Amino acid sequence: MSARRWQRPSWFAIALTALGIALFLSLGLWQLGRMREKRALLDTAAALLNERKSVPLVDAAWDVARAHAYDWVSGTGTFADRQPVLLDNQIRNGRVGVRVYRVFNMDKTVDSVNGSSMGGSILIDLGWLPLAANRELPKLRFPLTNNIEVRGLLAPPPSTGWALGPGFELKGDVWLATRIDPDTLAPALLQWTPARQSRLAPRVLRLDPALPLGFERDLDVLPGTMPPERHLGYAVQWFAFALAALIIFIMLHFKKVEK
Repeated sequence: MSARRWQRPSWFAIALTALGIALFLSLGLWQLGRMREKRALLDTAAALLNERKSVPLVDAAWDVARAHAYDWVSGTGTFADRQPVLLDNQIRNGRVGVRVYRVFNMDKTVDSVNGSSMGGSILIDLGWLPLAANRELPKLRFPLTNNIEVRGLLAPPPSTGWALGPGFELKGDVWLATRIDPDTLAPALLQWTPARQSRLAPRVLRLDPALPLGFERDLDVLPGTMPPERHLGYAVQWFAFALAALIIFIMLHFKKVEK
């Protein structure tokens, strides 16, 4: 006859198993945190888009405290006569394309608190365009009309992921970018010199789809990123790995012994 008896594990086996379980649990908890963040983000954006209570664009654009928040804004200004930025590898309805950004010079307003004038530049998301199979970039022409009225969702730039290298290069008469980083793009897009270091606003303006400007677009606040449900699925997966590691550890140390 045979039976199973607990065999005392080595300290190395205990430490290795504990480290693996701790790692899997921490990854699961991180995914749960990301799920809660994105659900809160979606709820906030939905309430904002439902109400659409507009605030002045130029005031909200330079509000550093809200650099990672969302605001519904409106304002006037002029598109700068500068090369547009095409954000590469943008998927829309299963098709590969680019998202078009242009520099917009906001009309100045007077700050009611200290009397200083405010203006500056911001990147406007004009929407999505498809790419041909040969990846030939689209030819773009834009009007330079003064006093264009714009409105839309003031939002953080698209998620960058791993930021390696400058992230953009000049391709003919457009900048082709792998990420949108206003601080990095500012020297190339603005009249920048060491004596006059112009800046782009930290957020971008995603135009209201109802405006007769630009290309295909919507106001999805999580374009190209994982929805909350995906994070929940990954969290369950990491917790399952932790449970599996514990079960394997126990099974390996219950040895068969002959009576």
